[in-house]
Amino acid sequence: MSENATLTAEQVCSLRCLAGMMIPASAAYDVPSAADDAIFSDVLRSFGRDAAQVRAVLLMADELGGGTFGGLDPARQEAVAAKLRETGGEPLKLLTRLILQCYYRDDRVMRSLNMEVRPPFPKGFEIEQGDWSLLDPVRRRGKIYRDANS
Repeated sequence: MSENATLTAEQVCSLRCLAGMMIPASAAYDVPSAADDAIFSDVLRSFGRDAAQVRAVLLMADELGGGTFGGLDPARQEAVAAKLRETGGEPLKLLTRLILQCYYRDDRVMRSLNMEVRPPFPKGFEIEQGDWSLLDPVRRRGKIYRDANS
């Protein structure tokens, strides 16, 4: 089964257009767009069980544009994308998170942020200490679960 078996060729084209609009390339930061081949391949491999919601966003984009989103002229794509931001709801939020997740997994993007190119575990990353008193209401609430051995 191919990585984009759940999408038609037109849908893949539309998704690539949307990804590139969400995160365009930046010469100033020397980073690719989310439509870059490596990043976009990761997007296609990653949506798995959320394919129905990805297809729903693409269908909304097609309906708003009056044709296949990927085939629209750039000005029309911009107008449709603006409307989609208003009406996309949860499916669009999911797609946005997916694209962001894949984008920030890319080594080039990590280097542009001066981050070591590696998984976060097992070494971990240093995190600035915050105000631990913010957890006091949770601690005061007490135990809200049942022990597995009970």
